[in-house]
Amino acid sequence: QVQLVESGGGLVQPGGSLRLSCAASGLVFTDYHMSYYRQAPGKERELVATIEPFSYNPIYADSVKGRFTIRRDDVENMVYLQMNSLKPQDTAVYYCHARAIWGAVFWGQGTQVNVSP
Repeated sequence: QVQLVESGGGLVQPGGSLRLSCAASGLVFTDYHMSYYRQAPGKERELVATIEPFSYNPIYADSVKGRFTIRRDDVENMVYLQMNSLKPQDTAVYYCHARAIWGAVFWGQGTQVNVSP
């Protein structure tokens, strides 16, 4: 079955950096658009960044442009979210998301990111 396993969350001070990783298994990775979403307490889940197969066309939410970078490794079936210049408002649970070109969707279990002095 499809599994998305995230890692890399934690506590960081404002202005710091974290890198999230998502290991995908049980799928043909290049059939999937890969994304990160996040959900802060009391808020709806929102798209942070997405990247097409073969690293085409990365797209970012306005709130993270210039600070976050999404990257995928289509050999190792990995997707990464490099987060720089973190702000307290980036605090959320971050979820890895896979969407097949025919529409099937899968989610990871989520990893907590806390940005606090």
